[in-house]
Formats: sequence, C-alpha cells, structure tokens
Amino acid sequence: MLVLSLITLLVASVSTFLSLNTQEDVFKAAMGCSAVISLLLTLFFAPWVLKLAIIAIPLVIDKFNDLSTERSLN
Repeated sequence: MLVLSLITLLVASVSTFLSLNTQEDVFKAAMGCSAVISLLLTLFFAPWVLKLAIIAIPLVIDKFNDLSTERSLN
C-alpha cells in the first residue's frame, strides 16, 4: 500500500508541476484534474504515517517562514 501511495503522490506532483508550467489550456486542465484525482487516491490509500507527513510538512515550512520574518523585522 505504501508503494501505491507513493506512486500516486509522485503522479500528483508531476501533474501539478506540468499544470503550472504549461501554456496550453486543455493540457493545463487535464493535468489539474489528474493531480486532484491522484492526490485523492493518495489520501485514500495512504497509511496514517504518510497522511500525517503530508499534513505536517506544509505546517512546519509555514512555521519556519514565520520565524524568519519575525527575525528580519527585529
């Protein structure tokens, strides 16, 4: 199950990257839909450790960004 989750997470990441970096509207929409579907499949099939990591990583990055802006203001 972990391998399947990591594969769908990789597909979602690549689809998101392609969706953000292309100029063609149809391809952008297709990659966006593919990214959303893959992300939902990842969240459905993932073990709780991977789900926790997916949620925790953006929160930790945001916390570090807040700390760096506080230091730059002082």
